[in-house]
Amino acid sequence: MDLTDWMFTLYPYAKSLHIMAVLSWMAGLFYLPRLFVYHVEQAEKVPESLSIFVTMEYKLHRFIMRPAMMVSWGAGLFMVATPGIVDWSYIWPWTKGLSVLAMTWFHYWLWQRHKDLEMGQNRLSGKYYRMMNEVPTLLMVVIVVSVIFKF
Repeated sequence: MDLTDWMFTLYPYAKSLHIMAVLSWMAGLFYLPRLFVYHVEQAEKVPESLSIFVTMEYKLHRFIMRPAMMVSWGAGLFMVATPGIVDWSYIWPWTKGLSVLAMTWFHYWLWQRHKDLEMGQNRLSGKYYRMMNEVPTLLMVVIVVSVIFKF
Protein backbone atom coordinates (compact mmCIF):
# COMPACT_ATOMS: atom_id res chain seq x y z
CA MET A 1 0.00 0.00 0.00
CA ASP A 2 1.57 3.28 -1.09
CA LEU A 3 1.10 6.71 0.51
CA THR A 4 -1.81 7.71 -1.73
CA ASP A 5 -3.74 4.52 -0.92
CA TRP A 6 -3.05 5.06 2.76
CA MET A 7 -4.35 8.64 2.57
CA PHE A 8 -7.53 7.58 0.74
CA THR A 9 -8.11 4.89 3.39
CA LEU A 10 -7.81 7.46 6.18
CA TYR A 11 -9.73 10.19 4.36
CA PRO A 12 -13.24 9.34 5.71
CA TYR A 13 -11.84 9.24 9.25
CA ALA A 14 -10.14 12.60 8.80
CA LYS A 15 -13.31 14.07 7.33
CA SER A 16 -15.41 12.78 10.24
CA LEU A 17 -12.91 14.11 12.77
CA HIS A 18 -12.80 17.43 10.92
CA ILE A 19 -16.59 17.85 11.02
CA MET A 20 -16.78 17.02 14.74
CA ALA A 21 -13.92 19.37 15.58
CA VAL A 22 -15.38 22.20 13.49
CA LEU A 23 -18.74 21.79 15.27
CA SER A 24 -17.01 22.09 18.65
CA TRP A 25 -14.89 25.04 17.54
CA MET A 26 -17.92 26.85 16.11
CA ALA A 27 -19.89 26.29 19.31
CA GLY A 28 -17.12 28.05 21.20
CA LEU A 29 -16.86 30.84 18.64
CA PHE A 30 -20.60 31.45 19.04
CA TYR A 31 -20.62 31.22 22.84
CA LEU A 32 -17.49 33.12 23.88
CA PRO A 33 -18.61 36.53 22.54
CA ARG A 34 -21.94 35.95 24.29
CA LEU A 35 -20.07 35.32 27.54
CA PHE A 36 -18.24 38.60 26.95
CA VAL A 37 -21.59 40.39 26.62
CA TYR A 38 -22.71 39.04 30.01
CA HIS A 39 -19.27 39.71 31.52
CA VAL A 40 -19.29 43.36 30.45
CA GLU A 41 -22.91 43.96 31.38
CA GLN A 42 -22.57 42.32 34.80
CA ALA A 43 -19.31 44.14 35.63
CA GLU A 44 -21.19 47.17 36.93
CA LYS A 45 -24.11 45.31 38.51
CA VAL A 46 -22.41 42.36 40.22
CA PRO A 47 -18.62 42.90 40.41
CA GLU A 48 -18.11 39.69 42.43
CA SER A 49 -19.36 37.65 39.43
CA LEU A 50 -16.42 38.70 37.25
CA SER A 51 -14.10 35.91 38.41
CA ILE A 52 -16.75 33.37 37.40
CA PHE A 53 -16.91 34.84 33.89
CA VAL A 54 -13.12 34.90 33.59
CA THR A 55 -12.97 31.23 34.62
CA MET A 56 -15.75 30.22 32.20
CA GLU A 57 -14.12 32.12 29.33
CA TYR A 58 -10.71 30.63 30.05
CA LYS A 59 -11.97 27.05 30.27
CA LEU A 60 -14.10 27.38 27.14
CA HIS A 61 -11.12 28.64 25.18
CA ARG A 62 -8.42 26.42 26.66
CA PHE A 63 -10.23 23.10 26.87
CA ILE A 64 -12.77 23.26 24.04
CA MET A 65 -12.01 25.94 21.46
CA ARG A 66 -8.24 25.69 21.16
CA PRO A 67 -8.08 21.87 20.88
CA ALA A 68 -11.05 21.88 18.48
CA MET A 69 -9.36 24.51 16.30
CA MET A 70 -6.13 22.53 16.23
CA VAL A 71 -7.91 19.29 15.28
CA SER A 72 -9.97 21.17 12.65
CA TRP A 73 -6.79 22.52 11.11
CA GLY A 74 -4.93 19.20 11.30
CA ALA A 75 -7.71 17.11 9.78
CA GLY A 76 -8.44 19.82 7.22
CA LEU A 77 -4.81 19.98 6.10
CA PHE A 78 -4.72 16.19 5.85
CA MET A 79 -7.77 16.28 3.57
CA VAL A 80 -6.29 19.06 1.44
CA ALA A 81 -3.06 17.05 1.10
CA THR A 82 -4.95 13.95 -0.06
CA PRO A 83 -4.34 13.77 -3.82
CA GLY A 84 -7.31 14.56 -6.04
CA ILE A 85 -9.57 15.90 -3.30
CA VAL A 86 -9.19 19.63 -3.98
CA ASP A 87 -9.12 21.17 -7.45
CA TRP A 88 -7.39 24.51 -6.95
CA SER A 89 -8.61 25.81 -10.32
CA TYR A 90 -12.02 26.42 -8.70
CA ILE A 91 -12.82 29.42 -6.50
CA TRP A 92 -14.33 27.47 -3.57
CA PRO A 93 -11.07 26.22 -2.01
CA TRP A 94 -9.80 29.78 -1.92
CA THR A 95 -12.96 31.24 -0.40
CA LYS A 96 -13.04 28.47 2.18
CA GLY A 97 -9.35 28.88 2.95
CA LEU A 98 -9.61 32.65 3.37
CA SER A 99 -12.68 32.23 5.56
CA VAL A 100 -10.90 29.67 7.75
CA LEU A 101 -7.98 32.08 8.11
CA ALA A 102 -10.44 34.81 9.09
CA MET A 103 -12.08 32.45 11.59
CA THR A 104 -8.67 31.68 13.06
CA TRP A 105 -7.91 35.40 13.33
CA PHE A 106 -11.28 35.86 15.10
CA HIS A 107 -10.41 33.03 17.48
CA TYR A 108 -7.21 34.83 18.50
CA TRP A 109 -9.00 38.18 18.63
CA LEU A 110 -11.40 36.65 21.15
CA TRP A 111 -8.47 35.39 23.23
CA GLN A 112 -7.02 38.91 23.35
CA ARG A 113 -10.40 40.29 24.47
CA HIS A 114 -10.50 37.63 27.21
CA LYS A 115 -7.11 38.81 28.42
CA ASP A 116 -8.37 42.42 28.43
CA LEU A 117 -11.43 41.42 30.44
CA GLU A 118 -9.34 39.36 32.85
CA MET A 119 -7.05 42.33 33.53
CA GLY A 120 -9.95 44.78 33.83
CA GLN A 121 -8.84 46.63 30.69
CA ASN A 122 -11.87 46.07 28.50
CA ARG A 123 -12.75 49.02 26.27
CA LEU A 124 -15.63 47.41 24.36
CA SER A 125 -19.34 47.43 25.08
CA GLY A 126 -21.80 44.59 25.31
CA LYS A 127 -23.37 45.90 22.10
CA TYR A 128 -20.02 45.64 20.31
CA TYR A 129 -19.58 42.03 21.47
CA ARG A 130 -23.13 41.29 20.27
CA MET A 131 -22.18 42.57 16.81
CA MET A 132 -18.94 40.59 16.81
CA ASN A 133 -20.97 37.50 17.66
CA GLU A 134 -22.20 37.59 14.03
CA VAL A 135 -18.69 37.21 12.56
CA PRO A 136 -18.48 33.41 12.91
CA THR A 137 -21.99 33.09 11.46
CA LEU A 138 -21.04 34.99 8.31
CA LEU A 139 -17.80 33.02 7.93
CA MET A 140 -19.66 29.75 8.46
CA VAL A 141 -22.11 30.63 5.68
CA VAL A 142 -19.24 31.33 3.24
CA ILE A 143 -17.47 28.10 4.22
CA VAL A 144 -20.52 25.85 3.98
CA VAL A 145 -21.73 27.37 0.69
CA SER A 146 -18.20 27.06 -0.74
CA VAL A 147 -17.87 23.40 0.20
CA ILE A 148 -21.38 22.36 -0.84
CA PHE A 149 -21.63 24.20 -4.16
CA LYS A 150 -17.92 23.96 -5.12
CA PHE A 151 -18.12 27.00 -7.43
